[in-house]
Amino acid sequence: MAYVLVFKYWPMFGAQIAFRDYNPVDGFTGSPWVGLEHFTRFVESFQFERLMVNTLTVNALGLLIAFPVPIVLALIVNQLSGDRFKKFTQTVLYAPSFISVVVVVGMIYLLFSPRSGIVNNAITAFGGDPVFFMGSPEWFRTLYIGSDIWQNAGFSMIVYLAALTAIDPALHEAARVDGANKWQRMWHIDIPGILPVITILFILAIGNLFNLGFEKVLLMQTDLNLPTSEVIQTYVYKTGLQGAQFSYSAAIGLFNSLINLALLLTFNWVARRANKTSLW
Repeated sequence: MAYVLVFKYWPMFGAQIAFRDYNPVDGFTGSPWVGLEHFTRFVESFQFERLMVNTLTVNALGLLIAFPVPIVLALIVNQLSGDRFKKFTQTVLYAPSFISVVVVVGMIYLLFSPRSGIVNNAITAFGGDPVFFMGSPEWFRTLYIGSDIWQNAGFSMIVYLAALTAIDPALHEAARVDGANKWQRMWHIDIPGILPVITILFILAIGNLFNLGFEKVLLMQTDLNLPTSEVIQTYVYKTGLQGAQFSYSAAIGLFNSLINLALLLTFNWVARRANKTSLW
């Protein structure tokens, strides 16, 4: 409770600077009140549409492509027979999640380098021209989502494996007696058994639809791929810390949080009405 109060609730006191023209001399309560001026400025700015589209596109594509991958991996690993091979496969799949984001981005730069990268070497070996992946706006989303799946899908798989172990083995035994093969047991027993967990994690993912991994985006960002790599989180960092526009950046961050909260409440309500599984 002390952790939540100090690091979660107490910082909300500073959120009021989003409604003030904040300056460090006058402090939080002494700075003049400006109401929704900073919110209006952000919505009417030329950056608004691009930031919203970039953030939503990367997260929506990531949710569409990356979210099912841990589920598929868990279902496949759960069907492996040998215990040693099963444990080895799990280790290989979730080991990348322990690699630092900085190291992962460094690996991306090395692998996709236009001169010495393995990928471009393979392209030129087959007669193609080298591609400057990190400087191409159209490749940013592919590299971000692909590397995110490689790094995090294995670790997310553990949650679904834990849910699969809670399924009564008697159901599989009865299905075998009835002549069901592995795919039929997976479809009619495993997937319905972990559906509540899938629903909960999907609702949480929807609640973070406008939140993107700030560190990874900033490290992968170059001047050439800004048209697709500039998202709300990096823009808040640049305007707030680099540009010292504290109130403006706080308003953008609060605006982003309110959208996520609205999405979370909406999809939680939909899930509760649809299949009786929800966060509350």
